[in-house]
Amino acid sequence: MSLSLLLCPKCNGALTETVFNRTELTPCPVCATPLQVEVFPALFRSVSAGRDGEAALIETESTCFYHPQKKAHLPCEGCGRFLCALCDCELHGKHYCPACLEIGKTKRKIKSLETERTLYDSLALSLAVVPLVIFYLTFVTAPAALYIAVRYWNAPRSIVHRSKIRLVLAIIFASLQIVGWGIAIYFIVAKRHG
Repeated sequence: MSLSLLLCPKCNGALTETVFNRTELTPCPVCATPLQVEVFPALFRSVSAGRDGEAALIETESTCFYHPQKKAHLPCEGCGRFLCALCDCELHGKHYCPACLEIGKTKRKIKSLETERTLYDSLALSLAVVPLVIFYLTFVTAPAALYIAVRYWNAPRSIVHRSKIRLVLAIIFASLQIVGWGIAIYFIVAKRHG
């Protein structure tokens, strides 16, 4: 965990090591609010040190929340519990405990954790092609397919790399259907007036 993540509760300014573990109140370096900040020694250790989940040797050191016999190396960025190297789950440079990772997955609280994606290219192509069986549905589905294809052109298509050919086909089919409806409506209106 970076020391710059420790912020003043009043001004959200970054706290320096000069205010940590003092017996008296120390002013915040940014807003001068009196603070008393207690941190465990594990906060000052590098993340790579002791990745094997070494046993706690000093009584004053913090231990892992899940393994009380193991030395804590860093806190969870979700709940703040101290974790040993065995419990540390790194995701995009952030460290989480297994419980926070699971909660982040089920409740979608961790935005960078994706377990599924909507395949907008397949949805747009289906909306453009499937209603061709019942042509009258294309009056609604063709504009919807065109909207989805254009709106989600840059959206992540799949966890597995896919090309944009489905979106291109959906745009072509939807555009042809819309043009077809335009021509049909023109001839119906012209026939009534003519």
